[in-house]
Amino acid sequence: MTLWTPPPRTPQAEEIYAAAEDDRAARPDAYALDPGHVIATALRRADPAGLGDPAHWREGLDRYLTSAHDDGRLNAVGARMVRGSAIAALRALLAMNRLPRTGRPLDRPPIIITGGWRTGTTFLYRLLATDPRLRAPLPAELAVPWKFAGASPQRREELIQAGSAASDMLNLLNPTLAAVHDHGPHLPEECVVAMNSGFRNWGFSSTVRLDGYTRWLAGQDFTDTYLNHRHVLATLDAADGRRWLLKAPAHTAELPSLAAALPGAVVIVLHRDIVWTIASGASLFCVFRTTYSDHVDPADVGRFQTDQTELWLRRAHAFRHSPQADSVTVLDIAYDDLVHDTPAVLDRIYTAASLAPGAPTGLIDAYHAVHPRDGKGTHHYTAADFALDEANLRTRLAPWARPVP
Repeated sequence: MTLWTPPPRTPQAEEIYAAAEDDRAARPDAYALDPGHVIATALRRADPAGLGDPAHWREGLDRYLTSAHDDGRLNAVGARMVRGSAIAALRALLAMNRLPRTGRPLDRPPIIITGGWRTGTTFLYRLLATDPRLRAPLPAELAVPWKFAGASPQRREELIQAGSAASDMLNLLNPTLAAVHDHGPHLPEECVVAMNSGFRNWGFSSTVRLDGYTRWLAGQDFTDTYLNHRHVLATLDAADGRRWLLKAPAHTAELPSLAAALPGAVVIVLHRDIVWTIASGASLFCVFRTTYSDHVDPADVGRFQTDQTELWLRRAHAFRHSPQADSVTVLDIAYDDLVHDTPAVLDRIYTAASLAPGAPTGLIDAYHAVHPRDGKGTHHYTAADFALDEANLRTRLAPWARPVP
């Protein structure tokens, strides 16, 4: 069997990786994933009390850093990224804790897109984000939301552009990623980035092998995580009448907490053939993780992706059959319908969200003119690339993969 192999790195990327390894050898403390040192670096001279009750973040930080160290197989670039992400998350926690909280639901319930990895969520998200009645958060807004509160248009653009360096570096280190999951400072970002500061975030494992952390995460309560997420949205809200549009596959695992924090939301759940869902997700994770590790095992990623998908779908299925599901509007969308009859899908979404249909064909044409399919390259994969057995996947996941009647 021939398994997936990582794309070769460019000479320029190899130079960056080699320089990082030399730097780690010379300055190991700058790459250390020790929680105490990370906290001290994040605080600088700030009062540790500003981080709030440690029960809401400390164990998550410890689990994240420990798992990254023990499970991540990180190269120097990866260790630096994890350390930097933890420091940035703690500083975000400090900043957001200084801002007042309303404790109220959002003025207008959001539209939230979720579903398994690689089920069309990104395409639908970025397409709907071109509707002027909706607002999708950008990467910088989710990373430093407090800086956008009350910012002038010029200052907003400066903040957005400041985030372009990270995107440019990611493209330099791993140019293949653009064909699998394009990214950039002006492209709407998955809203789970706003959950980093609590260190309860399923999104962490997409870029780094974190098996120990994800096992712990499966038993955690996300109530506070989603309330903090709502706090970010309220901070960013411009009171301009636009409705929040959000997206993340990871919401699939935590629908009860999402519904409690965002009552009245329209939750769009995308469904794709389960084999292609898992195989494509495994491909995405492999490509992402090769940025931060030189030892990515495709069979290991295939196993992880299968286990995580089953867990998420089981949880979503249980939520859909619970009384709490009545607090949101859930709309099931098939991937094939989204691809082959996009106008009809948009019409269903607008109806569920009580929005006038507008001109969906014009919206679609304008989007494809700017973002042509395969404009950044094509994405090829098979289930066998990740040691996945198609028949086994269908048997194991069939009860959870179908839309809820």
